Amino acid sequence: MSVGGADSVVDPVRMAVDDTRCIGGGQCELLADAVFEVDDDTGVASVLEPGLLDRATALELVDRCPSGAISWTEAG
Repeated sequence: MSVGGADSVVDPVRMAVDDTRCIGGGQCELLADAVFEVDDDTGVASVLEPGLLDRATALELVDRCPSGAISWTEAG
């Protein structure tokens, strides 16, 4: 399941990755490749602009991140 197209986001939140905690597990990119990308060289995930996801998917991603590097804030 890949989600995250900015045009289809309902109840949006803005995603963030703490690059000091990221271990490159790739769960974020697997679930939302329109929002996250794991760098092939560094193995660290980053957020692609505009970085918006629906709240339910954001909560799932935060829960699935093995290092706790993913967070979100209100998009407003």
